[in-house]
Amino acid sequence: MTLTARDYDRLEGAIDRGRRLAIWRRGTEFVVIPRALRVVDGREALDARHPATGDALRLWIDEVDRWEVVS
Repeated sequence: MTLTARDYDRLEGAIDRGRRLAIWRRGTEFVVIPRALRVVDGREALDARHPATGDALRLWIDEVDRWEVVS
């Protein structure tokens, strides 16, 4: 997935406000609390936490099929 400038604004806003994201990757939906957007070895990654367990997750942006900010 390639992010547009508007996508980056929405994603950064979710990180700043601690709003949940619903992310679909390979047919699986993840609901996460985004913590940071990083570049790791030339790939964009979203560092996030699982809202119920607090487990750390790293989701690669180029593997994301779709995402949206959840109220």
